[in-house]
Amino acid sequence: MPEDRLHAAQATTASERTPDLPAAPAYGHRSIAEVLTSAAASLGMEGFTNTLGLPAASRVCVVLADGLGRNLLKQKAAHTPFLRSVMQAGQGDVPVWLDSAFPSTTAAALSSFGTGLPAGQHGMVGYDVLDPDQDKVVNLLGNWDPGVDPSLWQPFPTVFERIAGHVDVSTVSLPQFDGSPMTRAALRGGRFIAGTTAHARTAAAAEAMAAAGPSLMYFYMNELDKAGHRYGCRSEQWEHQLEELDATVKRLNSSLPAGTTILLTADHGMLDVPGPQRIDFSAHPELVDGVRHTAGEPRMVHLYLEETHLEATAGGRERLLAAWKARFGGRVWAFTREEAVAGGLFGDVRPAVEGRIGDVMIAARDAVALYDGRRMRPTAMEVVGQHGSLTKSEREVPLLCFAAEGRNRRRG
Repeated sequence: MPEDRLHAAQATTASERTPDLPAAPAYGHRSIAEVLTSAAASLGMEGFTNTLGLPAASRVCVVLADGLGRNLLKQKAAHTPFLRSVMQAGQGDVPVWLDSAFPSTTAAALSSFGTGLPAGQHGMVGYDVLDPDQDKVVNLLGNWDPGVDPSLWQPFPTVFERIAGHVDVSTVSLPQFDGSPMTRAALRGGRFIAGTTAHARTAAAAEAMAAAGPSLMYFYMNELDKAGHRYGCRSEQWEHQLEELDATVKRLNSSLPAGTTILLTADHGMLDVPGPQRIDFSAHPELVDGVRHTAGEPRMVHLYLEETHLEATAGGRERLLAAWKARFGGRVWAFTREEAVAGGLFGDVRPAVEGRIGDVMIAARDAVALYDGRRMRPTAMEVVGQHGSLTKSEREVPLLCFAAEGRNRRRG
């Protein structure tokens, strides 16, 4: 082959290749980012749009059940008699499900929930990602790097901060999240009410909301997610926690002031990945050729290439994409940062966030989890329930909307 044709063949660019992308979340229409902004609007707060069509209210309690996928809630309806009665009653034009953020992981989704922005704006683009200023991978959930200031990494005001001077704003959650870096980045504002158990949180929520006038409350439940990661979302342990969630929401229905709007949603869904499908991709040299850093999560991997590799090899990204496709075929989506941005996966991306996103990204399409065994603890590969990608099981979360009946009446 003549040299000019050889170079042309090697320099195939992303623009000449059909991008391999999942559909983007419905930011601005029907996503997790519209929950608190719509709730604020339903309370009459100026500067917010009630995109989800929530009923006008003087009190709103948003229950966020970490890891509760829409499909799982439907499939496990026998374990949720109260929530089933809510779903059967209907909720008018309020949508019954939402898209999670991309990636469908807690750091990104809760930040979209808290700010009303996509990840391309708030900058929480994964479980762990590259900090270009330090040239190191940093965690954005429970193990923040001391070199990362949460308020600078995510500089936008939260919904809580924007309305705290106008209505009572409170967060009811576990004690360890009071003032945590993740809270300071994504959910800052208002007062924090701690409770170690679901019963304690329910009692505290009822007391706080009874004493308040117009109010917005965020009520966090993480037990379902923990059970899913450890035992799987098809396990008896997960079903038990789903029953506990059902009981918790039923208690809120009977203990919050009558007429309080209660919303139940989630940050992401989940699916189980069998042990043999939890794969150490670093054992295959062609999958990490020219890669300087790996980050993300096992179902949404960020790959950051060596600068010299990018500059010296025109087809570096394309060869890496081809290697992943050759290894995994249709089991993954494989695409570049530019394709992800153009496809709207992160929403509008501000310049400061671009470098945090991988040069190449690998998102799982079926039940597979992808690990860099060189930097992961061995116990990481014991995780059963997984999320991070944009399959229906991971991206679709429920939205239940109903009015609390208060202490004198009961439902279900």
